[in-house]
Amino acid sequence: MRLTLLGTADARQVPVYGCECCACAAAQVDPRLRRRPCSALIECADQRWLIDSGLTDLVERFPPRSFNGILQTHYHADHAQGLLHLRWGQGLVIPVHGPVDPEGLADLYKHPGILDFSQPFSAFESRQLGALRVTAVPLVHSKPTLGYLLEGEGRRIAYLTDTVGLPEHTRDFLQRQPLDALVLDCTMAPQPQSPRNHNDLNLALACIAELKPRLAVLTHIGHTLDAWLPDNALPPGVVVARDGMVV
Repeated sequence: MRLTLLGTADARQVPVYGCECCACAAAQVDPRLRRRPCSALIECADQRWLIDSGLTDLVERFPPRSFNGILQTHYHADHAQGLLHLRWGQGLVIPVHGPVDPEGLADLYKHPGILDFSQPFSAFESRQLGALRVTAVPLVHSKPTLGYLLEGEGRRIAYLTDTVGLPEHTRDFLQRQPLDALVLDCTMAPQPQSPRNHNDLNLALACIAELKPRLAVLTHIGHTLDAWLPDNALPPGVVVARDGMVV
């Protein structure tokens, strides 16, 4: 099983438009430091599924029938805007499995085109997609949001973004699943106050301590965290994602 992190940014991306902080300045001159909308590709045997669709160049990156469908965590624009163009394809149907959200994004439900939204996940529902088993776990966010437990080929990865902490039932469920890797929202550097919609580093590390993965990968990174990292160290077994990183 192979998880490729296609994008690792928060909604503002890095560099942030008009920002001159050290992280944004560095990303302006070094493309390796740039971050695009948070998304991933999970591959297991003959299965290839996108996790989120915030990249606006999906039709250029993925030729028709080169992936099986999309596991949508939620329908905020930075995670779903790529669907607005992708839907106008023809000659195929792309399943989009995600949370039950009556609003979705813009007019996607009214004009889905080739996208099939007919099978949303319920909480803790598991689906066997060929060799890949996917279980949807509820997260804490300002829109209905799911994380995904991905199992296949003897590996188990939890992909949890966007969230601020973990619901009790999700935490208890994942504690019973020994994780090879945890990919976790960590949008901000340590904050003096409790974050409201995304993890800061303090809360992310608390989640990691509860779930005890073999490897923890921080994603959904904002520029303030990128600016904080050069002068600070992370605990062993915790790494910061980069676009293109393979887990």
